[in-house]
Parts: sequence; structure tokens; C-alpha cells
Amino acid sequence: MQRIVVPGEKLEDKPLRIDEAFTEDGKTYSTIMSVYDEERKVLTPLEGMWYPRMGDQVVGVVAEDKLSVYFIDLNSPYKGLIFAKDCNDDLMAGDIIEASVKELDKTKTAILTRPRKLFGGKILYVNPAKIPRILGKGNTMIRQLTQLTQSSITVGLNGLVWIKGGKVDLATEAIVTIQQEAHTAGLTNRIKALLETGK
Repeated sequence: MQRIVVPGEKLEDKPLRIDEAFTEDGKTYSTIMSVYDEERKVLTPLEGMWYPRMGDQVVGVVAEDKLSVYFIDLNSPYKGLIFAKDCNDDLMAGDIIEASVKELDKTKTAILTRPRKLFGGKILYVNPAKIPRILGKGNTMIRQLTQLTQSSITVGLNGLVWIKGGKVDLATEAIVTIQQEAHTAGLTNRIKALLETGK
């Protein structure tokens, strides 16, 4: 059974380790507005904003090139920063990159490492809270998307998704559908049917 919960609402009468939840007096409570799956013990946020953590894989757009650094738009209150010495590609404003968060500083800047330029393709902005559903458990959903559309798809935890080649329009439609229906049951099978019909 699934139910919508608000911050502070009790999930279980026992302590459980659940992302976006806390325990108090032996009970578990939600910290966010979300859908709670009582059988799987999983919270799916209804809304959300990405706040970087070390190791997060992100997709970003180069916003500015200044001397020896590149400033990256990460679709977040945090801006990204890449040092030119860490980059194998020459970048310019408007370029799309994939990178990993190396560290965070106190000025809401995420220092990025291992940048890779993504050539061509298109960028899709999605709610960062829905990214786990787009990836799927054990990356099952994203594998299904890439296999059935023959597209290259790079998913950033910050809510930017890069798509190139194959059936780009079909991949886009599927990702938009996942975002809209992330809280519903049977989504994986519905997306598979959509992708197979689209073929």
C-alpha cells in the first residue's frame, strides 16, 4: 500500500533506516513530502532540490570560462567549478559536461573532478527527486531506456539528463512519463510497453 505523507508524519511504529526519514522514541517519521510504500519501506519525494554530496555524478552546462577555471551551471543553489588543469577538453560557454563532485566549499560551490565533454545531444531538465526512479533499482530502468531506444543517456543526480542518438524523442517521452508517474506502482512495465510500442 502507498500513501502520501508530509514532513513529521509517522511512517512506522518501529525504528527503520530509511532515506529522508528519522527515528524518535522507537518510531520512524518522514522528513519530506513524499509517497511512502509500506511494503517496500521506501519514500519517493514528490518535490525536491539537489544538494551535492561528494562522489555524486552530475551533468552540467558550462556557464563561464575565466582564466584557469570553468564555472558550471548545475541546476542547483550550488555552482560547479572545474579547474582547467583537471580537464582534457577545451571548454566554452554552452558546452555540456559530465563530472563527479570532489569536494564542497562554504560558498555553495561544488569542486568537480574527472570532467568529460558530452558532444551534441540534448539536455532534459527533470526534478532531481525523481532521478532515483529514472535510474531504477539496480539501474534497471535506465538500462531498459538505453536498450529499447538505442540512445546514449547520461543521468546527473542534479536533475540534468543528456540524451543523444537513437530514438531521442521516445527516450524523452519515457523520461517525462517517469517523472510524472514516479509515485505510482507498475511503472517499469508501463514504460517498457511505451518503449516497445514506440519501436
